Amino acid sequence: MTKTDPVPARRWTRSLLATLFTLPAGLALAQTPATAPPTCEAAEHRQFDFWIGDWEVFLPSGQKAGENRVDSINAGCSLLENWSGRGGYTGKSLNIYDRTDKRWHQVWVDSTGGVLMLAGGFADKRMVLESGPVAGGSGAPVIHRIAWSINEDASVRQLWESSSDAGKTWTVQFDGKYVRRR
Repeated sequence: MTKTDPVPARRWTRSLLATLFTLPAGLALAQTPATAPPTCEAAEHRQFDFWIGDWEVFLPSGQKAGENRVDSINAGCSLLENWSGRGGYTGKSLNIYDRTDKRWHQVWVDSTGGVLMLAGGFADKRMVLESGPVAGGSGAPVIHRIAWSINEDASVRQLWESSSDAGKTWTVQFDGKYVRRR
């Protein structure tokens, strides 16, 4: 068994501690951009703002389907949806316009463990987002399409459809009218 010299060990320990204490400051400086980051003030980032608000949602029959709150977050760059439906079903979505691919994206997660990823755009007073083919209940590929449209009375219609034949035919999954809470 050999005896180690404690002086080099102390020097090494002090050097390591000095490095660890200066590391966070160095990382912070390395992550500071040389120019200001881009903002989300362009018109494309405002296309889904019509959905921002506190809503009661009704089915075509007039029966209340649930409540939804949509907030602008991240300095106006994203929308956060908080859904609460009948029977305790809840869900959230994060929505953002991606300036790189020039499309809107939504990621939906819910209280059943479901997840849905959609992408698309805004045209003719409608935001239309669609999923790629995903496995349906039977395992067959399904495409989901959700459209939000602005109604004359300032309410919003959300129409969710799905297709199991590559978009040849569509089945309505949800048709809701969003009415602002008073």
